[in-house]
Amino acid sequence: MQKTTLGLIVGNRGFFPDHLCESGRAEVLRVLEEEGITALTLSPADTDTSATLSTRFGSVETLQDAEQCAALFKRHREEIDGVLVTLPNFGDERAVANTLRWADLNVPVLIHAFPDDADKMTLADRRDSFCGKMSVCNNLVQYGIAFSLTRLHTVAPDSEDFRQDLRQFAGTCRVVRGLRGARIGALGARPAAFNTVRYSEKLLEEAGISVEVLDLSEAFGRINRLSDDDPEVRRKLDEIRAYVPTKGIPAEALNKMARFALVTQRWMDENRLVATAIQCWTSMEEFFGIVPCAVMSMMSNTLMPSACETDVTGAVGMYAMALASGRPSALVDWNNNYGDDPDKGVIFHCSNWPKDFFEEAKMSYQDIIAGTVGQENTYGTVVGRARSGSFTYCRVSTDDSWGVIRAYVGEGELTDDPLQTFGGHGVVHIPDFQGLLRHICENGFEHHVAINPSQTATAVSEALGKYMGWEVYHHQV
Repeated sequence: MQKTTLGLIVGNRGFFPDHLCESGRAEVLRVLEEEGITALTLSPADTDTSATLSTRFGSVETLQDAEQCAALFKRHREEIDGVLVTLPNFGDERAVANTLRWADLNVPVLIHAFPDDADKMTLADRRDSFCGKMSVCNNLVQYGIAFSLTRLHTVAPDSEDFRQDLRQFAGTCRVVRGLRGARIGALGARPAAFNTVRYSEKLLEEAGISVEVLDLSEAFGRINRLSDDDPEVRRKLDEIRAYVPTKGIPAEALNKMARFALVTQRWMDENRLVATAIQCWTSMEEFFGIVPCAVMSMMSNTLMPSACETDVTGAVGMYAMALASGRPSALVDWNNNYGDDPDKGVIFHCSNWPKDFFEEAKMSYQDIIAGTVGQENTYGTVVGRARSGSFTYCRVSTDDSWGVIRAYVGEGELTDDPLQTFGGHGVVHIPDFQGLLRHICENGFEHHVAINPSQTATAVSEALGKYMGWEVYHHQV
């Protein structure tokens, strides 16, 4: 997982106990280090008189302190993923707001306040951070600076609650940094029968997400120039065979997958692509003789998500959750009811799910398309039952009529309920699933949804809504 770097602002206000800034700063820095987060912050002038960017206790209180902290952050703007504002005492709200305005980082901001000890409420030790946090937030709203909050209004830095807040915020930071400037590859045209995966390149571009296209004919042309004996093709073939069991898969189909994988990898490398959406139904089968699922599964498993049916915005949702969790995402269909339980359903795809999703995976052929183009042209799916556990789901969609990007996110459970079927499949339990389904239908969302074996809905929701500026529905009960 990508390491997170945070700018740290330690708030201070002179007529509150400023010695708390020294101990508070040290405690927060220790917790950040233990969580694997790099911190960039002012040096304490009272302990490091040689530092050019230093203030009393390394805190921010005055206009000059804010200028110095902003200068430090500007110097490291390419490194900073987000900013943590911590208030060991009441803090000076103007200094915090000015620092963020002048640094102009345009990154997520988390506001944290230390709790008071009911046994230490004298003038010498009372923090009043509870109150100061409201003043800081009030000023940030006035300044038009977006920010996130800890789940508890005040929380001890060494508590598990704060550590979870940090992990969630780090995920939000990774999503925002990753999506801004992301490059998604669209390999092939949208399948004619899938109006549902239409999207607006222009709205994505406005959000900082570029789409690089390649026609399937160009990909097939490059593939046909490769020999099965090419050393790079042979290496790809070995990777495929090592990835999942391929018993019963014809050698010709495996060789085609290897050449397709190499051409795709070269295209991605040349264009610095972080995710792909690939046409399948049914051009790949009719005119090349395989399904691309196994190759796509391998890419998704290495955190380079690949969505089928040229579902570009589906790939965006997959990528967002992979950034938040550091784990592979899959694209699935909301596919079936599960008996009479209104809060359960069946998810399914042919499939190209990453192997980390499965209890046990193997390569097979695409049962549905085989009836149309012949089994011999449909080898390459990765099939099995999804392993049980918590998961997050996310769907991103462009709304051309209103000129906005919309999304919904939420969490659920993959269950062990019995299910005998084909492809990649699983049973999900989602609280008020019927309410979610109504939201999907009433708002015209696609039948595809990205899922990730993590609990990162809040991190993704904050990133997409608060910092990317998209319209986000977070399904919670």
